[in-house]
Amino acid sequence: MTKLPDTPQYSIRGVALYGFDSMASFVDFLMPEEGVRSGTLVAINAEKMLTAEHDERLRTLLQQAEFNYPDGISIVRSIHKKYPNAAVARIAGADLWEALMERAGREGTPVFLIGGRQAVLDETCDKLRRQWNVNIVGAQDGYFAPADREALFMRVAASGARLVTVALGSPRQELLMQDCRQHWPHALYMGVGGTYDVFTGRVKRAPKIWQKLGLEWLYRLMTQPSRWRRQLKLVKYLRYHWRGDL
Repeated sequence: MTKLPDTPQYSIRGVALYGFDSMASFVDFLMPEEGVRSGTLVAINAEKMLTAEHDERLRTLLQQAEFNYPDGISIVRSIHKKYPNAAVARIAGADLWEALMERAGREGTPVFLIGGRQAVLDETCDKLRRQWNVNIVGAQDGYFAPADREALFMRVAASGARLVTVALGSPRQELLMQDCRQHWPHALYMGVGGTYDVFTGRVKRAPKIWQKLGLEWLYRLMTQPSRWRRQLKLVKYLRYHWRGDL
């Protein structure tokens, strides 16, 4: 990741991240008056950091991505521990996506959406148009064959999209963004996981108070007990944090 002048950047376990004091500051940075920045926007949490340890392609992608940011509260706390004077806020990917969509609607930025089930994708597009008048220039659900990837990349390029959001889950969405950029580098690419489901009300997020306390992970575990194996893996990251191995 190449550091831009006068921007706050930090490093956690070899991954460079931008850290801002608020959502508004980050949105202004990504979509300045002169236009949308180009590059890959990747949410970093402890689980993704651990996955990158044994997934060489994901590790390389995180090292090359232009705009890694702290989505997980554990990453924010690690930044504060390693850099005591850092004014870094957690920026939840779902909130950032909505903020970017609102700005895109206001400025007429062309948007391309990828991922999710067709019904969810259609509902997401409809709501974005109604709520913020977003200029959606293309959409593709997440159920396409590997043989159709090249055709999708050509569609993205032909659309002239400046903001491309991909909801395929990690690391699949990050890998697709990396490949799509080879065909169309003139956009800001953002991996958004299950954000379309949240935006359309099909999945509920933790109450605001849980989010503010950094306990959104616990709420998800309580409402989706099947996630316990994933959460157990995070003990390894906690060891890194408490040992200061950052």
